[in-house]
Amino acid sequence: MHDESTIGTRLRALRRWRGMTLTALADLSGVSQGFLSKVENGQLALDRRSHIAAIALALQVSEADLVGGPHLTKDAEQSSGHATIPGLRTALTTNTLDDAATDRPRPLDDLDAALNGPVHQAEKSADYATRGALLGPILAELHAHVAAGGEAEQVRALPLLVQASYGAAMTARFLGYDDLAALAASRAREAAERLEDPTVTGRAAFVRAQTLPRGTDAGARLAQRAADQLQGVDDAEALDTYGMLHLNAAMCAATLNDVAGAEEHLAEARDTATRTGERPRAWGTFGPANVGVWGVAIATEVGDYEGAVRAAETVDPEHLDSRERRAMLWADVGRALAHIPGRQRDAVSTLVRAERIAPQRIRNSVPARHAIEVMLTQAKAAAVGRELRGMAARMGVPH
Repeated sequence: MHDESTIGTRLRALRRWRGMTLTALADLSGVSQGFLSKVENGQLALDRRSHIAAIALALQVSEADLVGGPHLTKDAEQSSGHATIPGLRTALTTNTLDDAATDRPRPLDDLDAALNGPVHQAEKSADYATRGALLGPILAELHAHVAAGGEAEQVRALPLLVQASYGAAMTARFLGYDDLAALAASRAREAAERLEDPTVTGRAAFVRAQTLPRGTDAGARLAQRAADQLQGVDDAEALDTYGMLHLNAAMCAATLNDVAGAEEHLAEARDTATRTGERPRAWGTFGPANVGVWGVAIATEVGDYEGAVRAAETVDPEHLDSRERRAMLWADVGRALAHIPGRQRDAVSTLVRAERIAPQRIRNSVPARHAIEVMLTQAKAAAVGRELRGMAARMGVPH
């Protein structure tokens, strides 16, 4: 699965395979011919979700065909999480809510403690190797409690299954296994539907919206409907979920270049975070700082790179108890800087900073990989080139 081609060479190969000229692809995708040419030549990064979705649709290929991945390299840190994917896939494909493959699950107290202890810590540190290895058995055992347990047992097991499925979906998604992420999200939805709890339903909707195909408004509509069900519910967990759903809807709107819609949802999340404040163990790390992180990501997505850098200056990373979220803040800032003329050196150092915080997350990040690919082409200064080539080697980027 190690891919030696860059996104530019894949785009050129797919375009020629379809027999399209750059002009034809530009007309079909709505992306300018000049931009497409620069992507093919390695001069610009194809790192915005809206561009990726539009070009993939025009070429009639999957986004994975276009951007590549999952990427496996010789770097142990980068590749370690991928070894857990078969176990997650087995747990999700051999178990259903009515038929479990195991009949000897651990007690629910033990599974609850594992999810909210070591699995939670692995999530916060973006340690996919640990998270995935722990979640495989937990998923199988929770299915057993749901399939064979009494009503009270099921009522307790189902929210835990939503939580575990969310973890599996995010692990698979971040590592590039979109099909498995979608399966895990569907399992979360199925489990939530057996409960009458709008907060659990909202969390299942959040992960499903994260795994839906880009380029449509399906994710935003799903997140909005789930958020509407939480209107007027004032407990802390419901507010966390409500805020995260609006952040999800904001990113979905940004992906569709709906800047006004993105800002509206972001403002609602910001107002909600003002009410909740920063709280340890908030679901989704929701709070003012994380809303700021999403704001940086959304500005980067809509191409407001200067705005993304300015927005990052208002975020205090010390209020983020998640290394994953801190790393993504600096990764998005690095990507934004890479688009600003004369800021390449700053972009490299910022991406390296992100990598040091959460190496598994950043070395498996498709947008970060594309930024590195382009800057390798552009690099001229020896000092920048050495640092850049080092990061490229760890990510498996041809250099």
